[in-house]
Amino acid sequence: MDVPCVFRCANLILSQRRVNNVGTNVLFVGVGGQGIILASKLLAAGLVQLGYDVKMSEIHGMAQRGGSVTTQVRFGEKVYSPCIGTGEADVVVTFEKVEAVRYLGQLKPEGTLIVNDCEIYSLPVVIGQEKYPENIIEKLKEEVKELKVVDAANIALDLGNIKAQNIVILGVLVKALGLERVNWKEILETYFRGDILDLNVKALDAGINL
Repeated sequence: MDVPCVFRCANLILSQRRVNNVGTNVLFVGVGGQGIILASKLLAAGLVQLGYDVKMSEIHGMAQRGGSVTTQVRFGEKVYSPCIGTGEADVVVTFEKVEAVRYLGQLKPEGTLIVNDCEIYSLPVVIGQEKYPENIIEKLKEEVKELKVVDAANIALDLGNIKAQNIVILGVLVKALGLERVNWKEILETYFRGDILDLNVKALDAGINL
């Protein structure tokens, strides 16, 4: 992938953005198997608990083959569509670094970009046809004012299970949106039990407290 080319395209989109003053828009992006859809469902449940009108859509793509997965969550007093227009995302949450570059143009000029410092190699990279782009985080820092980089995998490993990294990232998003007042344990209890519940409560708290 030609990263400079992708950034040039993103910059063109940035210059053509429209401002959406209705509600708040959150875009989740990543690779199949990273728990993106679960994280977005948990967010939606928390927003409903606070009384917001919430709309959510999923695009699975080639999820089973490591392809891109995106989920759009829109919330406010009244929301009529789950679709987020180009350059209208208040927050873009990326579970993999290349996906952050790919979807940078969806972010508002004043928006927040949350990036999991994670590399997942596509098949062309694995077989040597392409190289994984270098210095992605450094380039993102040049383009985005509100950038939050998270080493979610290592945080989850320290807690006991790397699979909890999606919940760590959700915690970072919760803090960015100011949603700490939600009873997140109650929501997590609808998906997890026992030791796995305890793990994910700790993972969420770890993300919130970063």
